[in-house]
Amino acid sequence: MLANVTSAVLIGIDGHRVDVEVHVASGLPSFTVVGLPDASCREARDRVRAAVVTSGFSFPPSRITVNLAPTDLRKSGPVLDVAVALGVLAASEQVEPGLLDRAAFLGELGLDGRIQPVRGALPLAEVLADGPLVVPSGNAAEVRAVAPGARAARSLRGLVESLRGDAPWPDVDDPAPPRPLDGDRASPDLSEVRGHPLGRLAVEVAAAGGHHTLLVGPPGAGKTMLAERLPSLLPDLDRSESLAVARVLSAAGRSAGGGGLPQRPPFRSPHHTASVVALVGGGSQQLRPGEISLASSGVLFLDELGEFPAAHLDALRQPLESGTVDVVRAAVSARLPARFLLVGATNPCPCGWAPDLRCRCSPAQLSRYARRLSGPLLDRFDLRIHLDPPDPSALFAPRERTESSVEVRRRVAGARALARERGVSTNRSLRGAALELHAPLEASAVDLLRARVEQGVLTVRGASRLRAVALTLLDLEGRRGPLGVDDVLLAECLRSHDVLPGVPG
Repeated sequence: MLANVTSAVLIGIDGHRVDVEVHVASGLPSFTVVGLPDASCREARDRVRAAVVTSGFSFPPSRITVNLAPTDLRKSGPVLDVAVALGVLAASEQVEPGLLDRAAFLGELGLDGRIQPVRGALPLAEVLADGPLVVPSGNAAEVRAVAPGARAARSLRGLVESLRGDAPWPDVDDPAPPRPLDGDRASPDLSEVRGHPLGRLAVEVAAAGGHHTLLVGPPGAGKTMLAERLPSLLPDLDRSESLAVARVLSAAGRSAGGGGLPQRPPFRSPHHTASVVALVGGGSQQLRPGEISLASSGVLFLDELGEFPAAHLDALRQPLESGTVDVVRAAVSARLPARFLLVGATNPCPCGWAPDLRCRCSPAQLSRYARRLSGPLLDRFDLRIHLDPPDPSALFAPRERTESSVEVRRRVAGARALARERGVSTNRSLRGAALELHAPLEASAVDLLRARVEQGVLTVRGASRLRAVALTLLDLEGRRGPLGVDDVLLAECLRSHDVLPGVPG
């Protein structure tokens, strides 16, 4: 007999509908899974056999063939276990096939018949939300945002009884307010920063305009302190952004705590020993989002930027421009989001003190260290700030009141609202004709930018980015009108041309 059960598999962060066809026929007992399954998917035959028996059903001593359609789509993971088990029960006439019509099922089976949560439940539920859906109870709160009518199941026996109407469906708790994810912490407040007026301005401009920022300075200058406070300046996520962040977290196996949608922008700070795959995403069989996708709609902070291998950093160049990353393998490919705000912090040299007299590095060491940041990558940092250690008198003097993150966030939200009126999320997204329209230049400012490009101080892209930074500064001040020389010069002050020794401007 033949049974058909609907389910889905995850590729990257996207769900793909799968029809699980189960055929039970007479012959020597066997269990074959076809349709491009990976190893974990093929192992479903052992998990299903044990779960069916321990749940009180009979496992048919027959020739069982499971086809996963479409057959040209690679299937991975244990998410199809429940669908395969129900197909076996329906094809062996232990469950009425009509109970499975038009419904979709997700879940991994334990050997005792319990239904375990699966990775990527939210994007999987999205592709199946047009009909009745049953998910593991551990995923029920997570998928409520896209499939509010989804039913939950805790075990194979309980699922069959609920389908038959012999037992009620398990209750699903409403999503709790999201708690900080593992490893996350509340952003410290900008009011704690003392003695860094230029650094405070830089992180405010970065937050308001989405401008990638590079902070360079000796040890203890306050680079990390400033970068860690930047997320506190960003406004809360809107619903579409929350769904996008939740989708990536779900695909990575890190659901928003409590099951609710995340409200605050993500902040990711990978160690400099992270691999290219960990940064960009990918994998040989199961394509997983990397740090740049987990930071999408938020901040990616690369501390000790000079310690990252050059090839790892250059892998970020394309995503910084496109906002996506296409991960391509021989058997599978996926497009992952990568619309993040990059903040880098680095010492100017290996010893950390260049160009101070305390620097012990040779010219060759300075050049080798600086080469890790290629010219094209450095050009993508709209803001490049050199931070000196703060004046000790500012640190030990009686504390004076400085603006808090909440106060600065109001100006940031106002600047971002102006950007949305221009049809973009932040000013950094303005390109070509849109930049010409919304950031007109006075004649003197045009002459200044032309001279900088002719002198080789700025690239054409750098001139456009400088123009966008000047527009952000105008928005934060609440001014309108064409950009003048003073506006461009202020933006240029935030984009140092010789921020790293050994790197020509």
